[in-house]
Amino acid sequence: MRVWIDADACPRAAKDQVVKFALKRRFEVWLVAGQSQVKPAFACVHLIVVPSGMDAADDYLVEHAHPGDLVICSDVPLADRLVKKGVAALDPRGKEFDERNMGERLAVRNLFTDLRDQGQVGGGQAAYGERDRQAFANALDRILTRLSR
Repeated sequence: MRVWIDADACPRAAKDQVVKFALKRRFEVWLVAGQSQVKPAFACVHLIVVPSGMDAADDYLVEHAHPGDLVICSDVPLADRLVKKGVAALDPRGKEFDERNMGERLAVRNLFTDLRDQGQVGGGQAAYGERDRQAFANALDRILTRLSR
């Protein structure tokens, strides 16, 4: 099993949490990014910087992640592509993407994109806090346990 991280948008606290789990449970972590990142100095952590371009990191993740792997991402269309391929996907705030919730998640994402484009809503997500870290750690533990069976 490998855990992949869409590293450009993933909060550092979530990346650090995945690395802690990797050291404890002995799996590989692959950070995939469109720009250079600071890679933790552990042999189980790998960094891949893809050529710049629209969705280059997303395309790399979809091509290289396999069923039985887990991808950490907050990009709903990317998660949809992964779930359709049979790859587990989790956002850094602890919400798992799956076949049952992808339609709703895509619809909500598209609605807010349209509202932002029309200037009716602004801003983004709240700051990544302790509640997010705990929800992510709990979901990560649950999914890793399920995938290791």
